[in-house]
Amino acid sequence: MRLSKYIFFLLIFSFTLTDAQQKPVKIAFLADVHFQDLYGNFSDNDFKGAENPKTKKKTLLRTMDAQLHSTRIFNENYFAFLAALDDIVKRGIKIVALPGDYTDDGQAYNLRGLGKILNDYQNKYEMRFFITTGNHDPVSPFLKDGGKSDFLGENGSPVNIFSDKDLVQNKGQETIITKDIAMSGYLEIMNNLQQFGFSPSEKDIFWQTPFDGVSYQNYTYKNALKSAEYSNRMYEVMPRFKVPDLTYVVEPTKGIWLLAIDGNTYIPKNISGNPKDPDNFHGASVGYNNVLSNKKHLIDWVKKISDEAEKNHKVLIAFTHYPMLDYNDGASEEIKNLLGESKWQLDRNPDSKVAEVFAEAGLRLHFAGHMHINDTGIKKFENGKMLVNIQVPSLAAYLPGYKILTVNSPDDFDVETVSITDVPRYDELFPLYQKEYQVLNSQKKKDIWNADILKTKNYKDFTLFHLKELVRLRFVPSDWPEDFIEKAKKLSGEDLLFLSQSKKISDKNSKKFKNWNFEYALLNLYQLQSADELAKKDISEKRLSQFKILHHNFEKLNTDNPFIKQLKIFFAILNKLASGDPADHFKIDFKKGEIYRLK
Repeated sequence: MRLSKYIFFLLIFSFTLTDAQQKPVKIAFLADVHFQDLYGNFSDNDFKGAENPKTKKKTLLRTMDAQLHSTRIFNENYFAFLAALDDIVKRGIKIVALPGDYTDDGQAYNLRGLGKILNDYQNKYEMRFFITTGNHDPVSPFLKDGGKSDFLGENGSPVNIFSDKDLVQNKGQETIITKDIAMSGYLEIMNNLQQFGFSPSEKDIFWQTPFDGVSYQNYTYKNALKSAEYSNRMYEVMPRFKVPDLTYVVEPTKGIWLLAIDGNTYIPKNISGNPKDPDNFHGASVGYNNVLSNKKHLIDWVKKISDEAEKNHKVLIAFTHYPMLDYNDGASEEIKNLLGESKWQLDRNPDSKVAEVFAEAGLRLHFAGHMHINDTGIKKFENGKMLVNIQVPSLAAYLPGYKILTVNSPDDFDVETVSITDVPRYDELFPLYQKEYQVLNSQKKKDIWNADILKTKNYKDFTLFHLKELVRLRFVPSDWPEDFIEKAKKLSGEDLLFLSQSKKISDKNSKKFKNWNFEYALLNLYQLQSADELAKKDISEKRLSQFKILHHNFEKLNTDNPFIKQLKIFFAILNKLASGDPADHFKIDFKKGEIYRLK
C-alpha cells in the first residue's frame, strides 16, 4: 500500500513538473521609451522647472515646439511608460526587455529617475528588467558635456539647461548650469543601471559577456561578477581606440536565453586624436552596418552562444537597439528613387549582409527598436535558415505600444502588439503648453504648432497629431522635393484618379475619391510606415482600397511626365507599406518556416 502510494505521488509530481516545463513563457519588449524625468531633481542646482497651474507641481519639461519638430515625444511618454508597465503587471508578465533608448541622452537625473521606477516595479511585482544600449544611451562612449535650449520656463518661454556655460548659444534666454544634464557615457550608465541585466544577479541561472570564456556547465555567479566589471568589457574599435561593449546573455528563467546585444559602434573621427575624447567619436545611429566592419568579435561570440544554446537545449532570443532587416516593407529602393539616398533615414537601413551574417551565426528571432515603428521583417536563406526581425514600436511616437513574445516551444512563438491608447495624466502638462502657445502667438512666430493638439482625447490621438505636425513641420521641408509637394498638395483624390488613367472614367466613380486629397495620402503613408497594419484601424478601408486602385492604374501608365512618374513611385511606396508581413498578432513557426496572422 505504501509503495503504491509512493508511485502514485511520484507520477503526480512528474506530470506537474512536465506541465511546468511546458508552460509558455511571456516576455514584454519596451523600445525607445526616451524617458525624461519630469519631476526629477538636479544634484547641484535648485531649479525644478516651471510650475504647472493645474497641479501646482514644478515640472522639468521640454517645449511643445521642440517635440513637434522631433521624431519622439519628450514629455508625455513619461506617463505612457508608467501606463505600459501597469499593463504588463496586469497581464502577469515578469520578464521585460528594453532594446535601448530608455533615456533621452542618458543624463544623470534621467538615469536616477528611470532606475527608481524600474526598481519600484521590480520590488513590488517581482518583475525582472533587462536592458541594452541605444544611440541615446550613451550618445558617446564617454561622459560628454551637453544640454538643451528648449526646456520650458515659468513664463512660457524656453530655458537653457547645460552642463557647461560655453555650450550655451541662445544667450538671451534664462540659463541653468548643472552637471546632471551632461550626457553619460558607458561607465555612468552601467553604474546607475547595472542591476537591470548589465551585471549578473543571483537569480540568474546563467550570465555571460563576449569577453568571458567560461562555459555554461562551469558557470558561477562569482566569476560572472568579475567578468561584468567595466574594465573587463573593452574592445579595440580601431587601433589605439578602446571602448566598452555591454553585450551579455542571460538565462532569467529555465530554458530561455536572452541575448542583449550592444549594437553601438563608436568609430573615431580622427584616428590621430585623443582616444578618450568623447567628441572624437561619430554617433552610433547607423547600427549594424558598422558592427560588421568594426565590431567583429561580436559576430564570433554570437555564433558561440548560438551553438551553446542549441547544445544545452535553450531557446535563444536576441534583442538590440538596431534593426537587422529592411523595415520599409521592401520600399527602400522606391523611397531612394523618389527622395534621394540621404533622405527618410535610409542610412539607418541595414545592409542585406547583416541578416546573412547573423543568421549564419545562429540567430532566428531578433527584437529591435531605433526607428520608432511597428514592423516585421522576414528573411529566408537557401540553406534553410530564417531570420525574423521584429521592430518594437516606441512609446514616444505614433503608434505607441509594446510587444509581447510568448514562447510556446523552441520552434513555436506568438507575438502580440499592445497599443497604449488610454494613458492616465497624459494631458497633465497642457496648461503649460497653453502658456507657451500664447508667447509664440504674441511673437508672431512663423509656422507655430497647431494648438488643436491640446484638444485630443487620448494618448494615441495625441501621438497621431504629433505625427501630423511632424510631417508638416519637419518631414516635408527636409525630405520631399519642393516642386513635387507644391504640385501634389493641390490635388484631390479625384484629381489623382484622373492623372492615373489613360482613359477617363465616369463621373459617378470618380466622385468616390473626392473626400480626401494628397496631403491626407501623405499622412496615411507615414501612418503606415510607422504603425504598419495597426494604422489600418485609423484609415478607412474605402480609402485603402482607393490607394490600391491608384497604384494599379499608375503601374499600367506609360508616361514621360516627371511629375506623373513621381506620383507613380509615391503610390508604389504606399502600396508596399500597406502590404507588409504580419505585424499585429501573429505566430512564428520555425519548423515550417512560416508566419501566420492570429485574430
